[in-house]
Amino acid sequence: MYCTLTNVGTPGAGELDDTDLLALDRQVCFALAVASRTVIALYRPLLEPMGLTHPQYLVMLALWEHDPRSGRELAGLLQLDPGTLTPLLKRLEVAGYLVRRRDRADERSLAVTLTPTGRALRERALRIPPAIIERLGMGIDQLQDLHGVLTSVIAAATSPATDSPATRADATAVATAAQRRPARSATG
Repeated sequence: MYCTLTNVGTPGAGELDDTDLLALDRQVCFALAVASRTVIALYRPLLEPMGLTHPQYLVMLALWEHDPRSGRELAGLLQLDPGTLTPLLKRLEVAGYLVRRRDRADERSLAVTLTPTGRALRERALRIPPAIIERLGMGIDQLQDLHGVLTSVIAAATSPATDSPATRADATAVATAAQRRPARSATG
């Protein structure tokens, strides 16, 4: 994924002349990366007593919603490739939280099912969302709005790029503004 400015929409003439297109604190990708790392770090002390990493927790959330699921369904839902998902499932199976078996109806498909221990773990996990909400100090409405914005970002980033005249015009305006801007020295 590439970085993008936080204030770029349809820029007016000259609007980008005074904008440093490469300022770190203006990059959406930087804000997303830092937010992701710091929020996931908040989960670590809550998940460790359960023997889970954050990616394993996401697998368990998917299975607590609907059990069993196919390996392909889990990979799609979690937006993981099979090479990333398989080790997660193996570790969860070794921990006794799930079992993986070939689907009787389709031998090519892997059925992932919670064990009684995996189902029981859900009760312990119920304390995690309120603890995260409390730690963030944000209201439910704010978090729901943030979730909606992030879901839109994911959809935009994963949708096929369009080559519309408006997209080309925006790209041209950004490139032209960047070319007109004098190079900055390392000191200032």
